[in-house]
Amino acid sequence: MTKGNSEKLTATCTRRQGEALNRLDRIREAARRDKNLRFTSLMHHITVDLLRDSFNALKRDVAPGVDNVTWRQYGEELETHLPDLHERVQSGRYRAKPSKRTWIPKSDGRQRPIGIAALEDKVVQQAVVRVLNQIFEEDFLGFSYGFRPGRNQHNALDALWVGITQRKVNWVLDADIRSFYDTIDHGWLVKFVEHRIADPRLVRLIRKWLRAGVSEDGEWSKTEVGTPQGSVVSPVLANIYLHYVLDLWVSNWRKSAHGDVIIVRYADDWVMGFQYRKEAERFLHELQGRMAKFGLEPHPEKTRLIEFGRFAAANRSKRGEGKPETFDFLGFTHICAKTRKDKRFTIRRKTIAKRLRAKVKEVKEEILRRRHEPVTELGKWLRSVVQGHLNYYAVPGNKQSTDAFRSEVMRGWFHALRRRSQKARNLTWERFKRLVRTWLPTSRVKHPYPNQRLCVTNPR
Repeated sequence: MTKGNSEKLTATCTRRQGEALNRLDRIREAARRDKNLRFTSLMHHITVDLLRDSFNALKRDVAPGVDNVTWRQYGEELETHLPDLHERVQSGRYRAKPSKRTWIPKSDGRQRPIGIAALEDKVVQQAVVRVLNQIFEEDFLGFSYGFRPGRNQHNALDALWVGITQRKVNWVLDADIRSFYDTIDHGWLVKFVEHRIADPRLVRLIRKWLRAGVSEDGEWSKTEVGTPQGSVVSPVLANIYLHYVLDLWVSNWRKSAHGDVIIVRYADDWVMGFQYRKEAERFLHELQGRMAKFGLEPHPEKTRLIEFGRFAAANRSKRGEGKPETFDFLGFTHICAKTRKDKRFTIRRKTIAKRLRAKVKEVKEEILRRRHEPVTELGKWLRSVVQGHLNYYAVPGNKQSTDAFRSEVMRGWFHALRRRSQKARNLTWERFKRLVRTWLPTSRVKHPYPNQRLCVTNPR
């Protein structure tokens, strides 16, 4: 199996991989030196070694696409498949397969379309993404965090917390784009890619993926706009699109603003802070025109301007309007608050209540379904679930929500064990606590305060 390839590499294989990395590094150096440079020859960087690395970087246990080929099946004869795939890509005989459409439920009750690409498409897309990242990572701006190497959701949350608390922010624009991945204009996207990529063969590859269409219940349908959400190449293409449509425009717009303006973007979800309300309203008005030019539209329900900041509570109290409004970003509800000791302004973050309830319900249903499994197996699974939840949500100030999640999981496990049989009804809470201490991690803060971590990751 190819799973162990990365652990047992021959000297020749290691040398080839090093050469491939050096070539990619040279692309990045060239992109850094000249921001107007267009790369005319990139396809020779798509080598068999890069395809092998791309294959090993894919997730192992995801659902197969329309080809019904899994990662393990393809890996059984990897050294036969990869040279053939490489030859087809380089000669132009490679044909992209349609994405297999599936639907996953959203928190608001609707369903989100997900496109599952065929395995060979994933391998080639991953290789192309490696090349594109070397170029466009030098162009992307600092406030863009979504699906970028070395950046994650907590980096974006840190930047937002520090921006609002340390800059003159009195108004917050919580923005979202309606059906972004389904409305990306292919013509504009290719034009944006060609700002930096002048290799016609690489551009042709991207066009193939955009035009491959989707397959649902065995029926193929053409895609004239949008990119399949869930495919390997979609995140970097989406970042390229928003870089030219939104990021560069916002960067220039705030240079003419009279007050402070901050922005943090993660994929198609972003938050902006303004010092003055008039400038915030002017930006929102001009944003609609900017989006319409490129076939996009701000979501009317999820895009809103609220009073938020160090003076929001006092100003709203004078007007008799109650507490400041809150906004949601990357799984957390952001709330105006004050520190306990010196009563300075701060932002308290807690898990979005709707998401917390949905996750608790999902876990409890799965516990009931698996209640007849051995206690050790169920305990291992619950440990991974609780640990994963804590790894993301256990930020300073959110302990009440993480405690609630752990308590609900514990209560669901207790009731499930008592329903296994008549004898199981004799299980006492004291005996059950021993299982909890063995398998469930305790709820404790796992992240530093945002300003502390940001000073390490971004010393400026």
